[in-house]
Amino acid sequence: MKYKKVNAGYFIKLEKGEEIIQGLTQFCEDNNIRSGSISGVGGTDNVAIKYYDLEKGEYLPKRFSGQSYEIVSLNGNISLVEDKPFVHLHIMLGDSDYRTFGGHLGSAVVDITCEIAINMSDSVINRKFNNEFKVNFWDF
Repeated sequence: MKYKKVNAGYFIKLEKGEEIIQGLTQFCEDNNIRSGSISGVGGTDNVAIKYYDLEKGEYLPKRFSGQSYEIVSLNGNISLVEDKPFVHLHIMLGDSDYRTFGGHLGSAVVDITCEIAINMSDSVINRKFNNEFKVNFWDF
């Protein structure tokens, strides 16, 4: 990982073989980033995308692997769960047939590069567990 500090955030370049969520979570911990927004593009393989099934009250994962996928869009935010950074991302992938797949990002390994912009916030956003949906929502 390489990065550059800019006005209210960072530009980050994740390298081949790095896992996106783990890398960004560790970066946030190391740099005391407690809330903000994330956007990015790049290339990946070995991806788990999750879809939240409202009736089951759980995320249903689907794996994508065996080819290079374009990260058409990577968007999300940073907040706190139990005073630790929580990176919440959604991803849109494109394949060699120009099909796209998207959803909640479970995990993804960079296979070319991944260019990320983090815009930090002065306010801290905490997440609180919601019993009805069984996930952590922003808590204002």
